[in-house]
This record gives sequence, C-alpha cells and structure tokens, in this order.
Amino acid sequence: MSKDFHDQGPRRVGQVKEVTSLANPIIKDIKALTNKKSREESGTFLAEGLKLVIDAIELGWAIRTLVYAKAAKGKPLVEQMAARTVASGGLVLEVSEKVIASITRRDNPQMVVGIFEQRWTPLKSIRLSEGETWVALDRVRDPGNLGTIIRTTDAAGASGIILLGETTDPFSLETVRATMGSVFAVPVARATPEEFIAWRKSAGVSVVATHLAGAVDYRTIDYRKKPVVLLMGNEQSGLPEQLAREADALARIPQQGRADSLNLAVATAVMLFEARRHLLSLAEGK
Repeated sequence: MSKDFHDQGPRRVGQVKEVTSLANPIIKDIKALTNKKSREESGTFLAEGLKLVIDAIELGWAIRTLVYAKAAKGKPLVEQMAARTVASGGLVLEVSEKVIASITRRDNPQMVVGIFEQRWTPLKSIRLSEGETWVALDRVRDPGNLGTIIRTTDAAGASGIILLGETTDPFSLETVRATMGSVFAVPVARATPEEFIAWRKSAGVSVVATHLAGAVDYRTIDYRKKPVVLLMGNEQSGLPEQLAREADALARIPQQGRADSLNLAVATAVMLFEARRHLLSLAEGK
C-alpha cells in the first residue's frame, strides 16, 4: 500500500488533495478495500453516501479518508464532514466523478465515500442485561442477508450480532450497503463455535435456536425471563448439532404453502420482532 494510506492513514493533518487519476496510489489503495484481504490488512472499510458518513462520524467512528466528487464541493454538510475529517487527522480527497465511480463500482455513484477503521466487540466483554437481545449467526454466507440482519437488529432495538465460524465480512461493500448505515449502530462480535459455547455457559442468557427439527412454536416461548440470544443457522445447512445442543429451546416458525423454508434474513426478522414484542410500542417509535 502507499505510504500515505498505510501509515495509520492517511494521517496528514489539515491536508486536502485533488485527485483526477485512477492511477493515483491512494486511489488504488482505496479501491483495494473491495477485497477482504486488503480490509483485514488495513483494518479499514468503505462506506458510501453522505448520510452514512455523517452517521458514522456522529457515532464516533474513526474516519481515515473522506472522498467527495467535485460536484459535491461547497455543499455545507460535505464541507462540515471534510472539516471534521481533517481535524481528526484524516485525509480529504476531492476527485472526479470517474474516480468515485471506479471506487464504488457504480455507474451512478454516491458523491461521498468514507474510509473508516473497523470496530469489533470482544465476545468476552458482552454482558447482557434484562431486556437485551443479541443475534448469533452461524456461518452466514450472503452479504445481503448479513447486512439486512444488521439493519433489522437495529430496527428492533436489539443489542448486537455475534458471528460464528467462517462468515461473510460485515465490512464488505455489499454488506455495508445492505445495512443502510446500521453497521455503525450495531456492535458486531466474532467467535468460533467453541468460544461461543464457553461464553454462553457463564453469560446468564436464554439461547433460542431456529431448527427444522424444532418442536416449539416460536410464538409460545417466554422471551422475558432472561436476556435472549437468537441462534440462527447457515443459509444452506442450518445449525450443526454442536450448536443446536446448546439451545434452551429449538424453535420453528409454522409455515404453509409450497416453500419449505424462509430466507435467513426474513426468518431472523420474524424471530427478532417476536422476541422483542413485549418491549416494542408505537408510542415509543421514532
């Protein structure tokens, strides 16, 4: 990676650069963040759109680089975010539409892109309180599913996501897009199945898992007794026996019709809103 980007960066305080070339090394580094390896090496990721950038900065996420198209120059909110980026030691790039389209891989790109530092919540630090709900996802593969689940977790007022095993990256461009900004509001942890099993034994939680062999109607479960972890299986193979054995309840969502299963994100949404039904009220809605 270029020195500008790799050295904690970029960290040239007070600097604004104009870039028009796709061959610029900083632009090459930013484009590389579409690859998981580059995101892991740099500890950063891309977020598209002024709203997402504002949400992230307001929620205290560390911005490394702000990129905006020339057409967005002079707009008050863009100028405010640029000033805050520079003040925090980040780099601001004013680029051509060709460059920003190349970064986002879109023909009609957003006019603003932010590069932020990734943030993970250590599993051992998670201590659930009364009324809290977390979602544990086993080997979730689809970025759209994961992003939608993060967004739904936020909407339902649940507390966070625990990713188990080899999962899709929550900081991929596709996942971040699907979260619609909720990636900045929902803590995400990651663990092996063994680490999760060890954690749940001392966490004082009720684990409710969805399972094709589940004998319990998800609507009949008491979600009030303890903080709840909803355990959801892989899109293709569901939950492995190792994890299913750890559940306090194996639940099923009753179905009719020819479809034999629900999309993972839809099933998680159904479970989440039922688990939190006693905590949700229109009077308290936004």
